[in-house]
Amino acid sequence: MKKYVVIINGKGGVGKDTLCDIVSKKYCVNNVSSITPIKQIAQIGGWKGEKENKDRKFLADLKKLFVEYNDLPFCYLKEEMNLFLQKEQNVLFVHIREIEEIKKFLEYALSKGVLCKTLLVTRKQEQNKIYGNEADDMAEQYSYDAVYHNDMPLEQAEKDFMLFFEKNVLQC
Repeated sequence: MKKYVVIINGKGGVGKDTLCDIVSKKYCVNNVSSITPIKQIAQIGGWKGEKENKDRKFLADLKKLFVEYNDLPFCYLKEEMNLFLQKEQNVLFVHIREIEEIKKFLEYALSKGVLCKTLLVTRKQEQNKIYGNEADDMAEQYSYDAVYHNDMPLEQAEKDFMLFFEKNVLQC
């Protein structure tokens, strides 16, 4: 089977990881995030893993500093994609919030000849929520290849999302 890279985005609480887990029931999936190395550094600085607005802003600001300093999040994602290309996995979900970072990683993936699509996940109850940081608040401003509205109960969403995913994301 072909390998697919899916850049996934959406505001906090819309169910991105849950949808990735749904796909992993049928495909061999790796799920990575550009914020992972930033979270590791933040923990050293006292961040306790919370997801309150002040925590989200702290992580977004710290990530921005590292993007400017040494592009750590992008370097981490390149490493993860190269490992994915060597493994027996089919789908790599890459969580990226910032528009410029999405563009940068998409360009990199396409330069490697990898099938790559962008996916936005939304949920009505989270649509107008303001987080107080650019990464979350601007998540919907990019022109995505596909948009999934995650408003169903989990039992229904499992079947619905798999149909959506195979039709709108895996099809070239």
